[in-house]
Amino acid sequence: MKLEELSHILISVVTISIAFTIVQVGTLALTKDFATTFTALFLTVGLGFVLHELAHRNLARMYGAWAEFRSWTLGLVIALVMAITTGFVFAAPGATYIYGPHLTKEKLGKIALIGPLTNLALAIVFLFVGFVIPGLKSFTTLGSNVNLFLGAFNMIPIFVLDGKKVYDWNKMVWALTSFVLVFGLFLSNSI
Repeated sequence: MKLEELSHILISVVTISIAFTIVQVGTLALTKDFATTFTALFLTVGLGFVLHELAHRNLARMYGAWAEFRSWTLGLVIALVMAITTGFVFAAPGATYIYGPHLTKEKLGKIALIGPLTNLALAIVFLFVGFVIPGLKSFTTLGSNVNLFLGAFNMIPIFVLDGKKVYDWNKMVWALTSFVLVFGLFLSNSI
């Protein structure tokens, strides 16, 4: 991984972790609670975000395309401003940019789908760890919820999100994946 791509990923992870922390804690004040919550979210959001984007990148490269992650400055600002003003995280701090003139609608749909599926897999792993090690339950529930949210959010079928490419490729796959992620988020919050 190039240093430039790594710096874009790190900036995005820190910013989105701060945004989620603001929503969880309810303030931007640098308190002990803020620091503890930020650390937990940096690990859970960071892992989910990085693996989500690397899944896009790696599958695109498997299809012979050029792919690299770049942060989106406006998206980073929107994430922070919305977290502070509305209590909601607009989770689009950047994207894996892909170029391959040979990529079909199906391949682009699969490249888009692999990110939310990665979040779903991570959510399941977090829940499993929480059942195996009950002392980590609050951390693993947070990890599960964050990853299900990231996956479900990314399945919204609008241009800048993964859901648009999945929807354009296969509406049934889009509907099923979206349902599983949203239903999983509902279940995870009720456990």
